[in-house]
Amino acid sequence: MAGGEATNVDLSRKFVSETELDEKRKKRQEEWEKVRKPEDPEEVPEEAYDPRSLFERLQEQKDKKQQEFEEQFKFSYKILFDRNSSNISLV
Repeated sequence: MAGGEATNVDLSRKFVSETELDEKRKKRQEEWEKVRKPEDPEEVPEEAYDPRSLFERLQEQKDKKQQEFEEQFKFSYKILFDRNSSNISLV
């Protein structure tokens, strides 16, 4: 788009039509019927809508993984007891 040139962008692919949504719902319902247990509801549960951006969702996942990683090593210090006294040393 240098110099104000127009590009041929198909905007219809950026939006989902109602018929596409209906097809996806039908497909999910069919898959649900295959795995549904008698105590489960007959209608497939709707997917939870998350209004956050992709960046925010990925950042949350990254933060959780980092927290879990740090938690692994939090208590990995060896506790040594000084046999001559009741002092505790961390190595």
